[in-house]
This record gives sequence, structure tokens and C-alpha cells, in this order.
Amino acid sequence: MDKRKILLVDDDAGITDFVKSILEQTGKYEVLAENNGAQAFQAAKRFTPDLILLDVAMPDMDGPEVADALRSDPNTRDVPIIFLTSIVSEKEAEAFGGVIGGRPFIAKPVKKQKLIDCIDQAMSKSSPRH
Repeated sequence: MDKRKILLVDDDAGITDFVKSILEQTGKYEVLAENNGAQAFQAAKRFTPDLILLDVAMPDMDGPEVADALRSDPNTRDVPIIFLTSIVSEKEAEAFGGVIGGRPFIAKPVKKQKLIDCIDQAMSKSSPRH
């Protein structure tokens, strides 16, 4: 079975290292970490991910701006995006059903099983891109 490709974008290298490790330990995913929001769009075009985990608040280019750029390109517009954010708590995230503005999100700090479940759910709705 081919591993599904995930692009992980967060300006905090500690977060990307932690999440990448969690996902790769499952044996189901190949993960590319990017710590610069402005470079995420080019990374997505090169890596052709099946899903993108995207931090909301980043200093150079925030998550919604990156998502808008991805949505405007025919090569990346259909890639599912899950936002990661510390702006809301897990309890607040649950109150919104894990969706804000029509996009799924996970509150930081991320919990391993919740992250994997959310990714699996998003992946089940999309087909591999390669």
C-alpha cells in the first residue's frame, strides 16, 4: 500500500517535528514539514500532497492566505486542508463541530488519536493524487 502524502505547515519547528513523528509512526503517511507559510504553496506544488495540515497563525503568511493561494491553483485546489490552531481550545473546537468557515480544524496541542481520526476522515473523502 502506498503511503498517503501529507504536507505539514507550521512556523513552530517543535510542532512540525512532533506531528511529523506521530504521523510517520503509523506507517500510513509520508510527511513533508514546512516552517514558512509563504513557501508552503511551492512546497505543495512540488510534493503533491494528498492532504495539508496548516497552521492558522503564522508571521509571514497566515493559514487562510496560504489556503486561498492553494485554492486558486488548479493543481492544488482540491487538496483537503485541515487547520491546526492554538487560537481556540479543544472544548471550543468541539462546540463548533471541528469546523470553522467550512474547513475542518484541530486545536493545539494536538492529540494523537484525534489528529489521526481527522486525517483518516478527510482522506476517506478524497482519492490519492498520484
